[in-house]
Amino acid sequence: MIEQNFSLTPPKSVPSQTSAGTDESALGITLCVVIPTFNEAANVEPLIERLYKVLEGVNWEVIFVDDDSPDATATVLRSLASRYPRVRCLRRVGRRGLSSACVEGMLASTATYLAVMDADLQHDETILPAMLSSLRDEPYDLVIGTRYIEGGGVGEWDTKRQRGSAIATLLSQRLLKLEVRDPMSGFFMLRREVIDGAVYKLSNIGFKIMLDLIVSAEKPLRIRELPYQFGIRQHGESKLDNRVMWDYLMLLLDKMVGRYLPIRFVSFALIGGTGVFVHLLALGISRIVVPDNFTLGQAAATSIAMVFNFTLNNSLTYRDKQLKGMRYFGGLLKFVLACSLGAFANVGVASFIFNDSGDWILSGLAGILVGLMWNYSATALFVWPQRKGP
Repeated sequence: MIEQNFSLTPPKSVPSQTSAGTDESALGITLCVVIPTFNEAANVEPLIERLYKVLEGVNWEVIFVDDDSPDATATVLRSLASRYPRVRCLRRVGRRGLSSACVEGMLASTATYLAVMDADLQHDETILPAMLSSLRDEPYDLVIGTRYIEGGGVGEWDTKRQRGSAIATLLSQRLLKLEVRDPMSGFFMLRREVIDGAVYKLSNIGFKIMLDLIVSAEKPLRIRELPYQFGIRQHGESKLDNRVMWDYLMLLLDKMVGRYLPIRFVSFALIGGTGVFVHLLALGISRIVVPDNFTLGQAAATSIAMVFNFTLNNSLTYRDKQLKGMRYFGGLLKFVLACSLGAFANVGVASFIFNDSGDWILSGLAGILVGLMWNYSATALFVWPQRKGP
């Protein structure tokens, strides 16, 4: 069930007394605001001050989940915590990702209600009391800050970003059959039982944790959407780039086929399929450059396709374990060696099945499948193993 409020003036504060007149502080933390950070050192103190102002009268805490920011965001937060006792910092080393950061932050709190918002000051914190009131006083499970109903807006987004958001919203609504007006929102509040019930089904892919939560929930959620105006970033740089759309597409695929196939495998296979076209294009060019030497052209095309596949997998499939600097070249060498063995497995299996059945199509497909599975397993184990450090 979804209710969309087109005109709502949020209260300035939420009373600190329950209906029975009991002091909330004796009942534990009511609200936890979870804020993932990466290079947001300049924004965290202004945001903390805003939260203190709008949540006066509420027993609340804020947990910043920092992915080991190079700008020392975690150090800044530890210093601020000495002056702002409601502030906690969870520093993650060796792992990255906004969705997983939000989940870890929510699970680290004992609060009855959990909110998620960005650290860049673009989410309107003044609607937090209205969100809390909707959950405490009315039968809602999730309250979403939305930009796409009357009273909401995207601020100063350019045409390209507006178009991208509209396409992503339409995809999620059509493919996942959602009725939410702003499924791409990163600003929301929910009851604790929602995350507790969905946590084992979450994909933790990319930036859209709320979409993941809605689809992974144990039962249909009672949802309210409240309008807000998307603000302007004051400090730091936006985290949006071309890889965000890939992550989003992988999230959608995971929600549709993730029960059957690991989403990393799907990503690896899609990139491998693209690599086939790169290989053929390079081979076609080689037939023009060195028309009398097919072997040289095939070797060059194979090398180009391997570099292409490794680079895309490093940037997209294994974005959270991305190899940089000299580690990139070491990873590329391991990738080539692993895929070379995969090629032998491909040929060996295909030849065996062909000699037995005489069906060249079946033999070729079987060889491709075995080679793909070998390449994925071997590279996951030796090229992009679980990271142990930054």
